[in-house]
Amino acid sequence: MPATRGEQFAGVTVALVTPFQNGEIDWNDLGKLVDWHVEQGTHGLAPCGTTGESPTLTHDENERVVAFVCDRVRGRIKVMAGTGSNNTAEAIRMTKAAKKAGADGTLQVGPYYNKPTQEGYFRHFGAIAEACDLPQVLYNIPGRTGSAILPETMARLAEQYPTIVAVKEATGSLDTASQIAAITDLTILSGDDSLTLPLMSIGGRGVVSVVGNIVPQDMMALVAAFASGNLAEAQARHRKLFPLCRDMLSAATNPIPLKCAMKLLGRSTGEMRLPMCPIDSAGESRVRQTLTAYGLL
Repeated sequence: MPATRGEQFAGVTVALVTPFQNGEIDWNDLGKLVDWHVEQGTHGLAPCGTTGESPTLTHDENERVVAFVCDRVRGRIKVMAGTGSNNTAEAIRMTKAAKKAGADGTLQVGPYYNKPTQEGYFRHFGAIAEACDLPQVLYNIPGRTGSAILPETMARLAEQYPTIVAVKEATGSLDTASQIAAITDLTILSGDDSLTLPLMSIGGRGVVSVVGNIVPQDMMALVAAFASGNLAEAQARHRKLFPLCRDMLSAATNPIPLKCAMKLLGRSTGEMRLPMCPIDSAGESRVRQTLTAYGLL
């Protein structure tokens, strides 16, 4: 496989949940989650992303969570800190804070709601790269942000800014991912658990995973099987993981089903911040059935 920049983020990075207790961040629970992932051998953690409910974290809380995770990890696994914003100045400030805390890289979501032009995307990510040399992973998720970072814009960014090293591709489009692979040397990471294997078949190198919060070793085994050329094992693991991946992202908006699952597994309070709220009884029943079928309950 041709070399790509961003090799350090190949594999499975878990999009880490943010645990809450009575409306506040549960630092004790967060520490336990980080320790568990280190014990599991998880390749990396991405705190303060979509799954970490970043929209309802204050900027101060975002910085504190990133610093806490970096300190708890102590260099044993990678930390890809979510420091994106639809305000370029805020993204720069949080990215600088993440570098100071010891993060290995930063996850930069496309600016949401204000829907910049492609030139606006280019200038936004370029400004972050010019302000801080922390490796940058672009996060392309138009279903959340309202518009997409086009492959041609990623190619411009990759050509001009060597610290832009990878993309978390969550458009759900293999055509888009294929175009990124064709015109850039960025490391491509799946932003959809269920598409990890298909995306790796066209050159992807891993995933930023939601289900990795509960089954990191299974997702790592899928990625390792494909990387080693064992397609039959990778396909078998994909088929087993698929219902779990599907239901964690379709029973309700992420991370609602995941937090429900973690509560059912005794791994979290399941608490969220408004406007996120607990799943209804039918949804909880579906999550329970999925966990049971997988063998987790």
